[in-house]
Amino acid sequence: MFGLQKKDTTLLLVVAALALFAPFLLNPFPEGSAMAQFNAGYPDLMQRFVIFGIFAVGFNILFGLTGYLSFGHAAFLGVGSYSAVWMFKLLGYNVIPGIILSVIVAGLFSVVIGYVSLRRSGIYFSILTLAFAQMSYNMAYSVLGNPTSNFNLTNGETGLQVYTSDPQILASAGAPDLPHLFGLTMRSSYQLELGSWLFTFNAGYYLCAVLLLVSFYVAIRIFRSPFGLMLRAVKSNQQRMNYTGLNTRPYTLAAFVISGMYAGLAGGLLSTMDPLAGAERMQWTASGEVVLMTILGGAGTLIGPVLGAGFIKYFENIFSKINEGVLHAWFGFLPDGLENGVIWVVEHFVGPGWHLTLGLLFMLVVTFLPGGLVEGGQKIAALLSRRKSKDTDNRATQSTPAE
Repeated sequence: MFGLQKKDTTLLLVVAALALFAPFLLNPFPEGSAMAQFNAGYPDLMQRFVIFGIFAVGFNILFGLTGYLSFGHAAFLGVGSYSAVWMFKLLGYNVIPGIILSVIVAGLFSVVIGYVSLRRSGIYFSILTLAFAQMSYNMAYSVLGNPTSNFNLTNGETGLQVYTSDPQILASAGAPDLPHLFGLTMRSSYQLELGSWLFTFNAGYYLCAVLLLVSFYVAIRIFRSPFGLMLRAVKSNQQRMNYTGLNTRPYTLAAFVISGMYAGLAGGLLSTMDPLAGAERMQWTASGEVVLMTILGGAGTLIGPVLGAGFIKYFENIFSKINEGVLHAWFGFLPDGLENGVIWVVEHFVGPGWHLTLGLLFMLVVTFLPGGLVEGGQKIAALLSRRKSKDTDNRATQSTPAE
């Protein structure tokens, strides 16, 4: 099916089911209950799960297959965002031209950076990509963002946004004044109430989800192709391949460009959520974040980066919003002295301190599950399989008549 093996087809269908039913799966607690704080089924967060899943899947094509660790992929994320907003300013709010341009421009930009950076490997490659990303950030923040200059591409610290004075030459009189897909705005939502539960179905989320499935399918085809096998050989022993006379640079450059185009797509989709592009999307912290997503989920696996992206974005958006007021509501049944003591301890791990919790979890995963969350799932599945097999053997033994 779809030109895939049975295992890969099953994996694709699982991802499709998760994307389709995400509004239900991410809202397990009734609206208004104390545990509703942990619901993640609202449009903004669901879109970020999907967008950064695309970002991480693309990064995994470079890092997971070739072993080249880039610390500069945020540059392509930012370039994609700026490109999409420029399409909104020049042509109109239809998201299709913006998404297409974000992928193309990020691809061209990654050709330039990859051509230079891939002349080195290992830590030198990582430092080069980091340097290019910081140069891009500073250019977007100052050089290309001077409001008094005639060459203002990024609008500096204010960020690039759409104004009523912009041309928008393809915008019709009745077109929405928001990012839209042929008239259907990305913020269009339908809410379904089932008892105490509230589920939201958002147009922007499902557009991002469809693009995630397409991106995931392309990643599967790359992983299973001869090209993917060549990238794995580069990761295994590039020096030996060079000794055979095979030039590996075109393969690594192709992987770098494909990965950059994925990042550009993610950046363009971020602009469809909010038509504003800022230089902060090019900071080194964004590059480090996608590295964490890939390693935490499972580098070199297909679904691992998607899981890692969801894991980190969940902690960032849910745990960071748990403030002192929420904690008092949770622990209000305790005596005053004990309540304040418990809250003092817990607030170091949530709210502004959510990074500490994420860091501890990351340490545990790297220590006990070097293969990431995917390895953890495989171990649980193997354990359940062994228990099921053992129970089957015991029942068979018990049903055997004694001699």
